[in-house]
Amino acid sequence: MEPATIALFGVATVSSLGMAWVIGAGSSGATPFAPAVGANAISTLRAALVVGVLGFLGAVTQGGNVSEAVGSGLIKGVSLPPTGVIAVLLIGAGLMAIGIKTGYPIATAFTVTGAVIGVGLAMGGDPAWAKYGEIGALWVLTPIGGGAVAFGIARTLPRPDVPEDVSVPILAALVGAVVVNLEFAFLGSVGGTIATAGGRVMPAGRSLSVPLVTALAAVASALVVRWDIARDLTGGLRRFLLALGSLVAFSAGASQVGLAVGPLVPLFEGQSMVPTFAILLGGGFGMLVGSWTGAPRMITALSQEYASLGPRRSIATLVPSFLIAQIAVLLGVPVSFNEIIVSGIVGSGLAVGGADVSRRKLVVTVLAWIGSLAVALGLGYGVATLFVAR
Repeated sequence: MEPATIALFGVATVSSLGMAWVIGAGSSGATPFAPAVGANAISTLRAALVVGVLGFLGAVTQGGNVSEAVGSGLIKGVSLPPTGVIAVLLIGAGLMAIGIKTGYPIATAFTVTGAVIGVGLAMGGDPAWAKYGEIGALWVLTPIGGGAVAFGIARTLPRPDVPEDVSVPILAALVGAVVVNLEFAFLGSVGGTIATAGGRVMPAGRSLSVPLVTALAAVASALVVRWDIARDLTGGLRRFLLALGSLVAFSAGASQVGLAVGPLVPLFEGQSMVPTFAILLGGGFGMLVGSWTGAPRMITALSQEYASLGPRRSIATLVPSFLIAQIAVLLGVPVSFNEIIVSGIVGSGLAVGGADVSRRKLVVTVLAWIGSLAVALGLGYGVATLFVAR
């Protein structure tokens, strides 16, 4: 490999790590625990520490699907060269920096996806219409589905005819059932999930079916949460909120790392010295550092907005956030964590009258998302035409 090529690979890698830092310091590092901090369930610094570690673990163990989709699933027929990867990451990071500076909510998923498609089309690639259909469907259904689930939970938790020692354990059962069916790379040899692995460790050659393991996990989760709430309602709700925040932080790492390292994956295909696991490890480390160094300030700012939610509305926000993030990971679809969280906040807000839901802010946010996708696509196409596709 020539020195110039090695240098380009190095610049692309550094750009990817920089993007990972921005993601860790931004929405994926700050959003998951902001509701818990706002509800006084955990301190800001401890939240930054925990979210960094969990995001790192999520990136390494579940980040492969989204990374592969961003790296090779958005454009057919071509692979981005190092200069194209650099262009994608600089466009994405640049637009995010503009958003932070101006106060407009620019989402990483929209900028990176648009930039990859724009650069790929300029290089003669073909659109991956099937993948675009999946991405578009999830992006459109996220505010609808996430908002509806959050609305339903927020309307149910305070109802006197549905005691919280019943409703919250039911939510815990749902979450527990989903957790044991999450796919992890390191469990690939035993079916990929905790449910399949757990069913194979029975003695005397016996095994449990996946539905049975799932049911046992759901019942165990419900019983633990019910016992905790029965002895201390306020503390139990806060601890359940912390558990949800942990799962959302883990899912954020799994879904967002692909936006930083996905464009790198095709560059190192076929090179045993740099396997995909090492790329995910580097991306996870970049997000970890970003969470520890940049997230505390964002968590403090966001927690002030979340403080008015309280633990019940925060739970209503985080349950659908966890479910949607894991659907995105399973499908290998890049998704905006801001969109996921905002949909939950709006849904839970409408359940209590919607007094703190600003229509103007929502319209500006949606327009900023659409605009960032269009601008990133146009910039990617233009930059690639001028400097890459030569």
